[in-house]
Amino acid sequence: MVELKTDTSIDAMYEAGQVVARGLTAVREAADVGVSLRELDEIAHDVLREAGATSPFLGYRPSFASTPFPAVICASVNDAIVHGIPTTYRLRDGDLVSVDFGAQLNGWAGDSAISFTVGRPRPADLRLIETAERALAAGIEAAVVGNRIGDIAHAIGTVCRTAGYGLMEDYGGHGIGRRMHEDPPVPNEGRPGRGLPLRRGMVLAIEPMLIAGGTDSYRTAPDGWTLCTTDGSRAAHVEHTVAITDEGPRILTQR
Repeated sequence: MVELKTDTSIDAMYEAGQVVARGLTAVREAADVGVSLRELDEIAHDVLREAGATSPFLGYRPSFASTPFPAVICASVNDAIVHGIPTTYRLRDGDLVSVDFGAQLNGWAGDSAISFTVGRPRPADLRLIETAERALAAGIEAAVVGNRIGDIAHAIGTVCRTAGYGLMEDYGGHGIGRRMHEDPPVPNEGRPGRGLPLRRGMVLAIEPMLIAGGTDSYRTAPDGWTLCTTDGSRAAHVEHTVAITDEGPRILTQR
């Protein structure tokens, strides 16, 4: 069931979203050659503590997971697409990093992700990230009253496919509210004019996940969480929490 949020609820979700934005900004500023993923996780944890917020990631255990997630960020490096567990791995020159972060504040959730490079970037990585960000912007632009879920999916997929990138076949965005994952699912590829109508008060986490090699397939790493490209190519993941309003899409996790 899709819950429509009131203006007051959306304002409260904005406060949660701004905790997420601050956390991602702090992580991005700290990420440098030699810094460990676990250190980045602790920085994000500090942001939650300072805001009086909690993590919807820490301890999360969906049906596919053999163990609860052990951190407050997902940190996915190079060929890891999403759900990377922060480890003692230290960032190296040229790494491509995707960080997904969420916050729960006063009963409401926010969720967002960024991708960036460390040290000297590869031009191909910059093109991949720029395309992911354009796909996200296109999806957000389509998140208006009167459109349908398929319009968001089509906007994202068109940008990605035109650039020659792959998309994860069965992963995408989702509704969000009092819980991090709510209805409806928001695919990253679809047909325009199809799917659930978009209504005022819907709040969606829109999140393109691009695979540089052009394939749509992926594999699960031995940790049971990290999803990696099957061809070893690099990946990028970006996301915003977006409310659908009469005035147009409102980005609640804007940095």
